[in-house]
This record gives sequence, C-alpha cells and structure tokens, in this order.
Amino acid sequence: MHHRLFTLSSLSLAMMTALPVSANDQHITPFTPTQSDFGGVGLMQVPTGRVAPEGEFSLGVTMNGDYHHYHTSLQLMPWMEATIRYTQVPERRYSNDESFSGDTYYTDKGIDVKLRLWEESYWLPETSVGIRDMGGTGLFDGEYIAASKHMGPLDFTLGVGWGYLGNRANLAGDKTQGTDCGRDTSFKGKGGSFDYSRWFTGCMSVFGGVEYQTPYAPLSLKLEYEGNDYRSEFAPNIVQDSPFNLGAVYRLGDWGDIRASYERGNTWTLGFTLKTNFNTLKQNWVDTPTPAYQNTVTKNVDDIDWDKVAVDLKTIAGYSQTKVYADNNTVTVVGSQSKYRDRDFAHEKAAMILANTGSTAKEFVLIEEQANQPTTQTTIDTVTYRKVANQEYVGAHVSDAVTVVDPSSPRGMLQADTSKPWSVSVSPTLQQSIGGSEDFYMFNLGVSGGASYWLTDNFEVGGGVYVNLVDNYDKFLYDVPPDGTDLKRVRTLVRRYISDNTVRVNNLQATLFNQFGDNVYTQAYGGYLESMFAGVGGEVLYRPLNSNWAFGLDLNYVVQRDPDTQFGIFTEEQHYDPTTGRYYRVQTGAPTGHFTTYYRPEWSWFDDLLIKASVGQYLAEDKGVTLDVSKQFDSGVIAGAYLAKTNLSAEEFGEGSFNKGFYISIPFDIFTVKPSASRAVIGWTPLSRDGGQMLARKYSLYSMTNARYPNSEFTNR
Repeated sequence: MHHRLFTLSSLSLAMMTALPVSANDQHITPFTPTQSDFGGVGLMQVPTGRVAPEGEFSLGVTMNGDYHHYHTSLQLMPWMEATIRYTQVPERRYSNDESFSGDTYYTDKGIDVKLRLWEESYWLPETSVGIRDMGGTGLFDGEYIAASKHMGPLDFTLGVGWGYLGNRANLAGDKTQGTDCGRDTSFKGKGGSFDYSRWFTGCMSVFGGVEYQTPYAPLSLKLEYEGNDYRSEFAPNIVQDSPFNLGAVYRLGDWGDIRASYERGNTWTLGFTLKTNFNTLKQNWVDTPTPAYQNTVTKNVDDIDWDKVAVDLKTIAGYSQTKVYADNNTVTVVGSQSKYRDRDFAHEKAAMILANTGSTAKEFVLIEEQANQPTTQTTIDTVTYRKVANQEYVGAHVSDAVTVVDPSSPRGMLQADTSKPWSVSVSPTLQQSIGGSEDFYMFNLGVSGGASYWLTDNFEVGGGVYVNLVDNYDKFLYDVPPDGTDLKRVRTLVRRYISDNTVRVNNLQATLFNQFGDNVYTQAYGGYLESMFAGVGGEVLYRPLNSNWAFGLDLNYVVQRDPDTQFGIFTEEQHYDPTTGRYYRVQTGAPTGHFTTYYRPEWSWFDDLLIKASVGQYLAEDKGVTLDVSKQFDSGVIAGAYLAKTNLSAEEFGEGSFNKGFYISIPFDIFTVKPSASRAVIGWTPLSRDGGQMLARKYSLYSMTNARYPNSEFTNR
C-alpha cells in the first residue's frame, strides 16, 4: 500500500513540477486532443482530463481481435462531452438461437459522459470527471477522475479509475472479493438502465500516460499505464502481458485521423476517426445580392409596381406565398420565410426592397406565417432604416429599426398576391436502428412525396406517399416476443409496413388550424395520421412571444392500420403468427396524448438548449414521461437525445429496458450553395420496441411557431 501511495505521489509531483511551463511556445506545434479507443478524448484505453472544442463531432471505429468499437462523440458544451458506443465481440454471438440472430456478433451498447470541472491554468491541470458505459450492460462500465497538464510538446495525464478502469486495484480494493473487488457487475432487467448504485465502487486504480506532439505536425505518440488487469473480460482468452500501451495518431487534417497502437503487450489495435465541428461548420453561399439603396421617397401607392415587389421579396428576401398590402402610411408583407434561418438577413433585404419602391410609408410590416397562421410581426421604422441604409452612423444595423411584436391584421389595400392554395414536396427518408439481434444495422431508405390543398385559410387537406427504395427489415423477426410479454405490437410490426410494402400511403389527413388571442395556437386533424396509425386528434399550444417557456397538449384517439391493405385498419386485437406458433396483439383503438413543457434555459453555461418534458399515455397504452434534450450549434445544426420511461418494467419492455434514441437536424444550406430554411433530420434508435412510443404527428405547433423566440430553429424530430 505504501508503494502505491508513493507511486501516486511521485506522478503528482511530476505533474506539479510541469505546471509553470508554457503550453504556447511558438516553436512547438499546438496540442490537439484526440479520441481514445472507446471514443471520447483520451489516450488509448484510458481517458484524459481533456475535452474537445465545443461543437466537435466525431465518428470512429477501433478494431482488434477481441473487440470492434463503433463510436460517436459530441462536445455538447465547453464542459460536457457525450459519447455513444456500440461494441461487437467477434468471439461471441448475439444469442444461441441461429434462427433468431444468425451469426450476428454480440453487441454491447454504451453511453459515456465526461464533465470538465475546470480548465487548465498556469497552476492547475485541466480536470474532468466521467462515467463510462453509464447506460449499457456493464461490460465496460467504469468511473474516473483525470487531470492533464502541458509541458512543452508533452501532455501528461494522471487519473484514478473505478470499475473497468480500476480493476488492477493498485490504489484500493480487495481482490479476494472477486476480480471486481465486490463491485456488482450485473445489469438490471434487460440492460440499458442507469445502474448508479455501483458508480465509484469496487476496485480503485491509478492510471496515467503522456501524449507527445512530434516536430512533424501530423504525428503524435502516446504512452499509457492502464488501471485494468483484464481479469474480468467478456471477450474470451484475453491476456495482458503488460499494463503499458504504446500508440500513434496520424492526423489527416481537420477532418480526421488514423490510429495504431500496441496494447496489453500482445495486441495490435487499429482505428480511424472522422470529425467536424458543428459550431464552425459553414458553407459559402452564392446568394442573390441585396439591392443598392436608391434613396428616393417620391411615389404614391398607385405608382408602384407591387407585383414586381412581391417577386423580389421571394427571390431576394425569401418571403414566399406573399400578400402585399399598402397605403401611404404602411406597407405590410404577409408570407412565410423559406430562405433565411437568420431573420436579420431577411429583414435587411425586405426593408431594402420596400425602401427602394419610393413609398412614403412611415413603417414596413413583415408578418411571418407558417401553415397560414401568423407567428410574428416585424415592424421596421422607415426613418431609422433609411439612416441605416445610408450608413449615417457607426455600427448601423437593420436591427436598430426593427421591433418584433405579436401579429395584427394587415393594414391598407391588397396590392399583390403570390400565394397559392396548393403545394407539393419530395424528400428522401431514412429510418434506422443500430445494435439489433438480427443485424447490427437495420435501415430503410426511400422517397416521400406529398401534396396539400388549402380549402380556406385555416383548413388544409393533404397526403403523402412513401416509396421504399432499399431496406433490410426483411431480417427483422420481432413480430412475436419469445419472453411472454403481452404488449400490443405498435412498432415491432415495422417489417410488414416497410419491407412488405414498396409503395404505401403514409399520410392522408384533414387539418384545421386556428389561433386564439396572441399566444394560443390550435390544430385539429383526422385521417391516416402516419404509416402505422389512423385516427383523430388535436393540439393546443400556449407560447408567448419571446418567452423561453411554452406549454402544449395533444389528445388523440388512434387505431392501428392493417399493413396488408392500403386503407384498412385492424378490427381484431389478437392475431396468430404461423411462423412461431404464438399469438400477438395489435392496437384496435385507444386514446394517446401528452402534456408537454418546452423550456429554453438562458444560462451562459447551459446555452442554446431546448428541454422538452412530456407526460401522458403512449400507443401501447403504457403511461410515463419522455424527456427530449437538444442543442443548437452556431452553424444551425441541432443534436438531440430522448428517453421515455413508462410504467412498464424492464422485463415487459424487453431488451433495452426503456425507449431511447438520438437525432441530428442539419440545415440544407450547409451542403448547398444557396441559403435555405429547410432541414434534414437523421435519427437512430438502439432498438425497435413497443413501449414509450408516441404518435408521429404531421405538424408540431411548437416547430411551426419557432419564430416567436429569438434565434430559435428547433424542429420536431
């Protein structure tokens, strides 16, 4: 024990000696944190106290003969790193039933979180605390505290680990209680739960290492001492000949690197990482330029070509479906913003177009709509704006002339109308799940086409058709559970809806929108609401202008659609599966709905988040809460995760214990040369199960009213 304490003290003293050394020597290549074998910033097997720059997103693969790690890591906040990892074990199969899982490798799913306690300073090392595999099956679960400090081209790390990171027990722990020092390494229920009762228990070990940035900028070298002795491994036949690991990282550029290491004294490990940064991600647009200011105020309303103004408002400022009203005091534009996510661009261009008409109006009014429902009113004072357009003072900006208020009725006579009652759309669709028993990656890729027609300003009828291009859901065998649970199969009949139907009507509904007062929005709908369910329902949203709070309630009565017909529904609850010889149930009619609270924190250390908490009844008639947290980065990319915990036990829910998933919403204009307000949403779920499942409604009132909160682009997943 005295030897262990001496070792820890020696390493600590070495780090403290390095503290005064500058990390910014101009002759030394700047240090860049790199990913570990497990994902997340680290050396190889062990983490460091470092975190990546805020917004950095990485995808990586690390492989050797024992484990295949597939990991993605995101620096959500300057102080918070999140990692999702799937690990395949080539020497073990998912199950012993070949008819169920075939030759699919056993797959472990894990979530890691690292919290930076403080940044590196002249005297203090950068220090973080983390939990590895906090939501998995316990194969790699462990906790740690790690500190890192620069010394010239060297970056030293010293840490203390528990669980998988501390099984060597060189600091504390009684190995006579077992290889894990008495730590409970089992997992609850069907896996996927947070076994917080065992965090920071069991064996405790010191680990550490150093990363050396060589004079050759792309290359860095790593040396680490592990706190794991590999005596408690799921993969068979692992032997550790040395606790020291040696590795190298070769950076291919800002977008990725390749990794190689020699670990445990007997194992070669290879990997690569692709990365980007959601904060700095940017595309150079070829945009329609803002017209030059003409500085004329001479024309009456009747002397202006309002039809040309309406066209310019669409092509230059991005206001489509526009109606232009005007008199000698006010010009009002009513339309939807389809081009600019940053409304300042739209306001500047629209104001310049209207100013150049020569109108004598004292104010320009922009009423933004979604689904024909007014969401905001932007009033531009023309006297102030003309000073901005002339750059009559330092720092002049269009926002100086802008006031955003609740919408009112347009003033003046209708001068131009480019709105149309119909619309059509075509978009690619990807659905996927990872880590299933039948195949590691399940997906379907197709094309969705839609059309709608407005019978009145508030009443829309529309529908959509999905064409399945390619999928592997024919392998999905979860029609009937072998464990005796009796949940209605509200989502696990997915193969019959997707793989067995090349072309399917996934939506056909009528929707009535309305608004009460300034802050209450409503919708009522009925028909074929999504690919698996038909029914009727409605939603009410209370959302004050510029408020970071909103409240919504949706109530629905739904019945499951029959996948063997385009428009049929299930009328019998119980069905027989001749393949397995078991009966299963479907949803023949039930209420579902949720009360949802939307909150956007306005704290400097927790910025640009949307937190949604929904409580209610789900499609399988289970009751519970869904928590959805998403982060919007400077580029407009949104990354989010959700989990639903209901009154189902882990055994009733099945593998995974509760419903969870992740998604990324990417603005189209990151990949195009022209600005666009459209988005692509990529989501993935660990497993397709029936508990905690919500109705996939066509419209979300919160998403439709995003303009009511500054810089808000959060979309409904």
